[in-house]
Amino acid sequence: MSSRVRRLTATLGALIAACVTMTSAFAGSAAAGPLNTVPSGITSIPLTKSVADMRRIAEYWSPARLKQAMDNVPATPGVPATPGGKSGTTTTSPSPTAGNTATGSATAGSATAAAAGEAGGTTAMTEETTTTAAGGGKSAAKPGGAAPLVRPTLPKKRAPGSGGSPLTVGKVFFRIGNKDYWCSASSVAAANHNLVATAGHCAYDAKTGSQAEYWIFIPGYDKGNTPYGIYVGHSLNLHEDFVGRGDYDYDYAFVTVHDGFRWKAGKTAGTYEMEGVGSLEDNVGGQGLATNRGTGLFTLAFGYPAAPHPDGSRPYDGQRLKSCDGRTEKVRAPARLVEQGIALTCGFTNGASGGPWLIFYDNRTALGYLNGVNSFAWDTDTDRRYDRISSPYFIAATYAAYHWAATQQAPRT
Repeated sequence: MSSRVRRLTATLGALIAACVTMTSAFAGSAAAGPLNTVPSGITSIPLTKSVADMRRIAEYWSPARLKQAMDNVPATPGVPATPGGKSGTTTTSPSPTAGNTATGSATAGSATAAAAGEAGGTTAMTEETTTTAAGGGKSAAKPGGAAPLVRPTLPKKRAPGSGGSPLTVGKVFFRIGNKDYWCSASSVAAANHNLVATAGHCAYDAKTGSQAEYWIFIPGYDKGNTPYGIYVGHSLNLHEDFVGRGDYDYDYAFVTVHDGFRWKAGKTAGTYEMEGVGSLEDNVGGQGLATNRGTGLFTLAFGYPAAPHPDGSRPYDGQRLKSCDGRTEKVRAPARLVEQGIALTCGFTNGASGGPWLIFYDNRTALGYLNGVNSFAWDTDTDRRYDRISSPYFIAATYAAYHWAATQQAPRT
């Protein structure tokens, strides 16, 4: 290991988006109990139980509130004060790094290069026949083994995206406690045609043990516009180790959503009405999903970075979709319990969390295979500018959470 690699300390800035403190105009909250018959290893939380719940959340995100949310400032919920321990692993609580206390970033272990023999991908995605048990822990990460391949789907209501502009990617807005936040996310192909993939911390705060409420997804978000509709979250599906231990090896979430709607002008001045637009997948298509693909794959990462770097410079404003690309490598971050992470050279800042990592990307359709999500940022050369982002390594347990979420069906109007 080179002396430079030994020096690497990761300034972990959780890439989640933005919050402003607001007084809620609606009483009550989504129920927190798990759904029935949830497979082992998965935590499934209902966000709505009825069409009335969906409408209540839609009304919270009025055109005026969505416009206000454009100016939100990215924030970091953090990790539990005492992260859950693992056999053979010593964990430490995150501590603010000099010059970066505003984001509460943490110092973790050094990054490690990709192991010999794992670099390089195939030129075409191949079907895997390995079966997988529902749930499972880190033992499910078996080199060479993968869950069934999920292929991307084209939208039915319009032409697909192209180049670096996937229609599937957008922003999620949600509320935890008395603050509103936002993150990045993407539509994923699913049996229910209404599924969103994002980071776990974009739907659940591991530091406080609080789930998201008033959760919505806006694909194709651009400077406050909602070109393909607004989709209210119905059920939140995560790995139990992210919920119970704050383990960022499982910092992903699959959220089933209701059919979408858009706001249109009402019959009287200054009022708005909901107009249905159909399923998420029909409107924007869905990215595929691939697990256990190793490292060294050429990957595109998308998101809406917004916050400044630790040195105060601010190259992004969070209003337009941005991308990074490169080849992945292995990484570890003990302070966030990351043993099997993957990393990509990228200067994304807070706000990009939850955005998709896509492999075997087709520029003609702007579709590929989801193989990770933006999780947190690193300052590996300690120049107070983020230069790397990391993602959980998708394994069979990831597919199990996806598959369960894909079976959930929100009530329709």
